[in-house]
Amino acid sequence: MRRCVIPFVVLLLMIVLLTGCWSRSELNDLAISVGMGFDKKDDQVQVTIQIVNPGAVASKRGGTGVTIPVSTFKATSQTIFEALRKIATQSPRKVYSSHLRILVISEELAREGITPILDGISRNHEMRTDFYIVVAKGTTAEHILKTLTPLEKIPSNNLFTTLEVSEKTWAPTVKVRLDNLISDLQTEGKDPVLTGIQIKGDPRKGHTLSHVNRTDPTTYLQYSGVAIFKNDKLVGWLNEQESKGYNYILNNVKSTIGHITCPKGGILAVEAVRTKSKMKGKVENGKPQIDIDISLEENVGEVQCKIDLMDPKIMKELEKIEGKEVEKIVDSAIQKAKKYDVDIFGFGEAMYRADPKYWDKNKGNWKETFLDLPVHVNTKVKIRRVGTVNDSLVQKTKE
Repeated sequence: MRRCVIPFVVLLLMIVLLTGCWSRSELNDLAISVGMGFDKKDDQVQVTIQIVNPGAVASKRGGTGVTIPVSTFKATSQTIFEALRKIATQSPRKVYSSHLRILVISEELAREGITPILDGISRNHEMRTDFYIVVAKGTTAEHILKTLTPLEKIPSNNLFTTLEVSEKTWAPTVKVRLDNLISDLQTEGKDPVLTGIQIKGDPRKGHTLSHVNRTDPTTYLQYSGVAIFKNDKLVGWLNEQESKGYNYILNNVKSTIGHITCPKGGILAVEAVRTKSKMKGKVENGKPQIDIDISLEENVGEVQCKIDLMDPKIMKELEKIEGKEVEKIVDSAIQKAKKYDVDIFGFGEAMYRADPKYWDKNKGNWKETFLDLPVHVNTKVKIRRVGTVNDSLVQKTKE
């Protein structure tokens, strides 16, 4: 009898524990959101979401077809949570945000503060943290999400991939995820930044397929500049050169292109193929200072001057010129940050690591100290390769 009871009890326990997929959602019932945007509407927030149209994306027809690959819905409320739920009155499917790729905040809203937005987003259990956050520069988040893009059918995927590629190969853009942004906001001695996105052309023309079906789209999206924040409020922008300088300081530059002036006139393009930056804070005689060491390995990409690239002395001179150019780019970013009194580089955090006692004593007036903080930039450049052509073609050309 006992042998029969034991298997029966085990079976009952298994039935209790194996409850099945109680929280499952069928794909046919979900509206997959890949893009989300926030705009200010009077004293409320407008939430715009970009939803994938599965039928249009999965179509095997050539070209872009006749069906728009995404749809956008928007709702306005005093809280993000309410606005997202109100979209249910427009969409026949439940909004599912686990596959979010890009989150856009309008410049107007960012200037008032992004903490309420981040609070509403970070509490949403459906959202992961692997999407990127950007600021709509000079336009609205709604217009950004409504703009269709060539090559990539889903605009949010286009924005996600373009940001990754531009950071790897060009350098003046910054990838910022939700957890990174929250960390910067909560870290003493560091202010956050976000990459800007703007619309080139007529925003309303970008909402239709007609402009995508051209070899030269009438309207397109382009990353431009880096938004700098004081606490959680946007206060200004870094231009392209300053944005690159920011990335040099933070060791974010993987590869980039630039040009320098040749010793006898003309220009020469160089490609940074390896970079390494190291920031160190220290206190001398009670005074704080920052040392930044930047090393670069570069290749010659293009020559538009008369120069002998096989001469070691000339190569040393070019490396020195390039080092000065990088120092100039870095200094431009530092001066812009000091103009807005924002420590976007984490100099305060570096001082804390170097001398915790000094930081605990002086962190209350760090913003004032930051304005006069000495920053010493040391660069070391090594030009490795000159390409498949050793001599300058300009030099060989008959005058």
